[in-house]
Amino acid sequence: MTQRQRCGSRRVFLTLGGLTLLSGCAGERRPAPGPTPGTHPPSSPPASPPPSSPPSRRIPVQKEPRYVVPASSARKGSKVVALTLDDGPDPTYTPQVLAILRKYHVTATFFVIGKSAAAHPDLIRSLVDAGHAVGTHTWSHANLSNLPAPKVRHEIRRAVETVTATTGRMPDLFRAPYGSWSRTVFQECAAMGQTSIAWDVDPRDWDTPGSQHISSRVLDQVGNRSIVLNHDGGGDRSQTVQALRHFVPVLIDSGYKFVGV
Repeated sequence: MTQRQRCGSRRVFLTLGGLTLLSGCAGERRPAPGPTPGTHPPSSPPASPPPSSPPSRRIPVQKEPRYVVPASSARKGSKVVALTLDDGPDPTYTPQVLAILRKYHVTATFFVIGKSAAAHPDLIRSLVDAGHAVGTHTWSHANLSNLPAPKVRHEIRRAVETVTATTGRMPDLFRAPYGSWSRTVFQECAAMGQTSIAWDVDPRDWDTPGSQHISSRVLDQVGNRSIVLNHDGGGDRSQTVQALRHFVPVLIDSGYKFVGV
């Protein structure tokens, strides 16, 4: 995919904890494997989802998810990056993330779990009120890759309907848990008007490797039009919160503008 073969200009030089971070890439970049099962939010009883109402819009079927920010979002000579957060909303960590983004006047895209969205509708509304984009991440954080079409449809639709009922706006961005897409997933997304979004920067923060390690990985991998994967739910995200406090201002100082996916 030629959009991802962007190495030459992708070097960020900085010193973090005495280590010089040099970013680069090697040819075609594919995202690292997604979170291992068991990292999704605890299954507390969610609120009842809204009645089913089939979306009216339909889009072309994708052959693969979008890995980088569209070229149309980047002006000539500028550097853009999209920050995305999965597995929320979480009542402990999502507000902390929002506070950091508000401090630096940065907008992000949140891919929310339907169950968590139903359980915390005020957090979903706070994301929208702050100007962030809200996409969906299935109803129950299911691995869709080997599921039949009816189950895939149920997982996507239920999350979409929950966010729509909560915000009054139908989301149109989707991210498959674990980065597991299939032709069936793309077909069902197209039927519901959902664009599938992946990433090209994965610091594996869900694995809790330490906040400095998360920040270093982001700054080492990032480049113009990158989509950065982080998590604001699904477990202890204190390391991610601390990493955001470091790498967000560094990216701003390095000339990056935060944009949507």
